[in-house]
Amino acid sequence: MRRPDGPSGRLIAVVGATATGKTALAVSIARAVGGEIINADSRQVYRGMDIGTAKPTREEQAAVRHWLIDCAAPGEQFTLAAFLDAAHAALGDIAARGLMPVVAGGTGQYVWALIEGWRVPRVPPDPALRAELQALAAREGAAAVVSVLRAEDPASADGIDPRNVRRIVRAIEVTRATGRPFSAWREKAGPPAEDVRIIGLDLPREALYARIDARVDAMLAAGLVDEVRGLIAAGYGCELPSMSGIGYRQICAHLRGEMRLDAAAAEIKTETHRLARMQHTWFRRDDPRIHWLDASAPDLNLSALAAAGVPA
Repeated sequence: MRRPDGPSGRLIAVVGATATGKTALAVSIARAVGGEIINADSRQVYRGMDIGTAKPTREEQAAVRHWLIDCAAPGEQFTLAAFLDAAHAALGDIAARGLMPVVAGGTGQYVWALIEGWRVPRVPPDPALRAELQALAAREGAAAVVSVLRAEDPASADGIDPRNVRRIVRAIEVTRATGRPFSAWREKAGPPAEDVRIIGLDLPREALYARIDARVDAMLAAGLVDEVRGLIAAGYGCELPSMSGIGYRQICAHLRGEMRLDAAAAEIKTETHRLARMQHTWFRRDDPRIHWLDASAPDLNLSALAAAGVPA
């Protein structure tokens, strides 16, 4: 029976840390099986934020249809609920045409919420509460806001990066609005569909960090500074949540004269290393649902198709 809150029918997901090659592999798989790609990267949804989010290239997007790319302006709020609504609509459209959906991205919350059928609270922002908690963080540091959350929802306080004040504030907001701990909203609608195939791309840490560093250098060479300058000129200020992501935050500081470009580049690399470590907590190597592959293997595409259950 079809579950309304989770995927139904065949689905392939490509997951793993940033810079492991998920986009290229997803395109190869989708072309081989006759499929379309559903983006599960929380930054690639924003229009005009191409270089800093490592968005699929024009050639990759021309080769295979991509959903949930460029579907929001940088000034819009794009929530997990918005992602799930759009992703389910994409799944329905793809299935209706007899094609294979390929979910690809490194935002673990998006991937698992879709595959596991999370029930997500539909709670609008509370500007007064947000202002109060953000003021608390400014006065006393992020730890003070974490303490508020810990008193109301210890599980969320343990599970959220203590430096992510925006997400901590959201957890408090949802907890107070619904009367249920934010952590309880990760309750699943039911077991994942049996025919969901999850392929994970893995690299040894040193090799992964080298890829990340090379990609950051390539982003800067491709015009990341001009991209951020253009977004600011278009009215998208550095205070926006979309502009708080790794790369955009540091280039904003550089453009304000607060950071040399070489220092900004070094910080982007360091923060992206940290992001990769956090992604490994979402996509665990000991998760039996994930078929892990060496991202540097020469026969990666064939191995991925075999893992997806596609005949050679």
